[in-house]
This record gives sequence, structure tokens and C-alpha cells, in this order.
Amino acid sequence: MNRLETIKKVLDEKKAEDIEVIDLTDKDYLVDYVVIATTLNSKHGFALLNYLKTELKPLGEEFLRVDDDDEWTICDLGDMFINLMSESARKKYSLEEFLSQLDNKEV
Repeated sequence: MNRLETIKKVLDEKKAEDIEVIDLTDKDYLVDYVVIATTLNSKHGFALLNYLKTELKPLGEEFLRVDDDDEWTICDLGDMFINLMSESARKKYSLEEFLSQLDNKEV
């Protein structure tokens, strides 16, 4: 199972909603992939972060940075961001729309 499949599996098993993986390998952005999932509440977001760490760290995954508050947790894995967002934050910031408007990389 690859990293993205593992992340999606953990999020799905732990009741995250609307899990989306966005491939940005051909876009001009900081990372190659962005995972977005909706949390049920702030405690759920915190729990999801802990489940991800528990499952991924033994596989050699390194969480370079984690920023979190009650509405949004972002995990920087180097080549990937995982966004755990409340439903209201997801609507407000509409990350999917922003990422869909990125330019392709210059060749």
C-alpha cells in the first residue's frame, strides 16, 4: 500500500469525511500532493492527527511541521500537505478551488 492509500485508509477508518487527494505533480506548487479531509469537530481533528502519526511514523514518515487550531490542522510531510478541516473552514477557504487554478510547471 502506498503512502496516499495509507493516509486515505486511516482517515476513512477514523470517520473523516469528503477525503480528497489532489495531485499537483504537474503544477507550480510547494508540494506534489495535497490531502483534504473534513473533521466532525476540533477534537476529531486532533484525534485524526494522532491516528495519522501512530500509523505513519513506524513506516518512516516524518511530520516536518504541524500547525493546528480548532478549525484547521495542516501537516507538512515534505512533499505532501494533509489538511484536516472543519466543514466551515473547508467552505470558507475552498482549497480545492484554489489548487485547481494553479499554473502548470514551466518546462
